[in-house]
Amino acid sequence: MATEVKVPVLGESVTEATVGEWLKQPGDAVAADEPIASLETDKVAIDVPSPVAGVMGEHKVAVGDTVEVGAVIALIEAGSGAAAKPAAAKEAAPTPAAAKEEAAASGDTVTMSPAVRRAVLEHGVDPTTIKGTGKDGRLTKEDVLAAAKAKEAAPAAAQASAPSPAPVAAAAAPGRNTERVKMTRMRQTIAKRLKGAQENAALLTTFNDVDMSAVIEARNKYKDLFAKKHDVRLGFMGFFAKAACLALKDVPSVNAYIEGDEIVYHDYVDISVAVSAPNGLVVPVVRDADKKSFARIEKDIADFGQRAKEGTLTMEDMSGGTFTISNGGVFGSLMSTPIINPPQSAVLGLHRIDERPVVVNGEIVIRPMMYIALSYDHRLIDGREAVTALKIIKEAIEDPTRMLIDL
Repeated sequence: MATEVKVPVLGESVTEATVGEWLKQPGDAVAADEPIASLETDKVAIDVPSPVAGVMGEHKVAVGDTVEVGAVIALIEAGSGAAAKPAAAKEAAPTPAAAKEEAAASGDTVTMSPAVRRAVLEHGVDPTTIKGTGKDGRLTKEDVLAAAKAKEAAPAAAQASAPSPAPVAAAAAPGRNTERVKMTRMRQTIAKRLKGAQENAALLTTFNDVDMSAVIEARNKYKDLFAKKHDVRLGFMGFFAKAACLALKDVPSVNAYIEGDEIVYHDYVDISVAVSAPNGLVVPVVRDADKKSFARIEKDIADFGQRAKEGTLTMEDMSGGTFTISNGGVFGSLMSTPIINPPQSAVLGLHRIDERPVVVNGEIVIRPMMYIALSYDHRLIDGREAVTALKIIKEAIEDPTRMLIDL
């Protein structure tokens, strides 16, 4: 008897996905609940587990195919993996490359996300020889890329130490090549959502600059104690998240969105934090940020960043959100006009910190300054409200005491 493997429920309002890769090939032994395929949805990669133990049967769909929830994608045959393997295959020892691929695909020896599995197979590295830097020792894509780079450097070093060969004719100039790669479902969705935001919202951006002296002084003074007590680094995002909460409470429209001919207001603040993932930008949500401590916010953001690299964020992590913060400053951006994350109506953009001359009490002084930007939907938020919200954030960062006494 063969058991059908069906596409599981993918999340709220998600009805289809793309087959990202097959983790098990026909004839491979499969344990119950062991991942056999990876599906790419609009937001995350999801492993499809085997409903029973047995042998991997026929693949009903191919990599790159679009499948709907409930569709049959494979069959699991009854029996043991050992019995299903040809006798010759048992006797012949696998090549190192095959052993690596089998270990990477099965994940028996190393816990890996779909994104990491792909990197292992693409670069032909042995995951059992790589020390994982992720949570609980998990491998990250960066770990695999570093191992691949070291692997490439080793033969080059050996070649450099070997005697120089006799001169040969100069090689022909490299050609001008192009490559077509199908967009991932996540990248397609990002493209559609961002274009939709431009077409459906009346976007406008207001700017201000912030003196970061007080926040930098507070971080330098308390970062060691903070890290020791909470086991997390004290960053800038906690300050800006708390400052944004003050602004959103004072200017409720910035924390609202338009739905049909109605305005939906929120009495809570769920902040979406833009995080760079291997397949694109994702926005996991820090829920009830207005009620959380600095430490809890920083822990949530650090956890999101780590899981984004590992490809283990879930649909639940990224659903909802009433306001977004995007920090282009970590990549060196001086100034930008961030785009809203629909259906939200506003996004705060942070940028790099530069020492610049400013006038303070009639004197020119050098201060660590950051440009901040608030992009907003002008259909809902008036210019006065947007400027007021950004000014509240600026004042809270320049005088963090405001965040404690809720001014």
